[in-house]
Amino acid sequence: MSLVLYTGTRNASSWALRAWLALREQGIAFEERIVDIRRPQRHDNLARIAQFSPPAAVPVLVDGAHVIFDSLAIMEYASELGATPLLPADIHQRARARSLLAWVHSGLSGICARLSFESSFYPKRRAMTADEVEQSDRLLQVWEQTLTDSGGPWLFGALSLADLAFVPVIQRIISHRPDFGGFPLAQEWCLRLMARPAVAEWMDDARNLPVVVLDDYLP
Repeated sequence: MSLVLYTGTRNASSWALRAWLALREQGIAFEERIVDIRRPQRHDNLARIAQFSPPAAVPVLVDGAHVIFDSLAIMEYASELGATPLLPADIHQRARARSLLAWVHSGLSGICARLSFESSFYPKRRAMTADEVEQSDRLLQVWEQTLTDSGGPWLFGALSLADLAFVPVIQRIISHRPDFGGFPLAQEWCLRLMARPAVAEWMDDARNLPVVVLDDYLP
């Protein structure tokens, strides 16, 4: 089997990160082709992706004649290709994990919308606004309760797609708020997840790139 994963610029492509992590955590061999999605080259580069992928976006996984062009679809594909599925076996836990995945995929209902993935790599980062702290607290509470219910060390006991899907979100939050205060289980889980070799590899590469400046970062 020969798989090709088209990803994006390391410090700007949080969706590609999710797909990449799922494949890496499953030990699946693939060729990676990095597409520079920074402006001004973004338009031309994604136009070439449009030749074989309808959304003209990354990530895209090409498996022979098959093209999977959505990050969540690629994650589930990786889960099924690997020896151990990255979703809980229990039907209720699996539904809960998929609910969290869907929440991430739909933008987390606007939580911390202006704390972009790109901004987490800025050398000087602003303080979170009171609203952003409140919104991140809401997410931290979800993680804390889920970890309490499962007993850890991951959201549903064993590592799952739900854990991996939150990696870019964790990066955004911990870069602006290193102390989680009253959410000890969530903080330990975040640190544990960010220390995984594949996660650390991506983040190290991202930190070595020129920052991608976004105009709407300041409060």
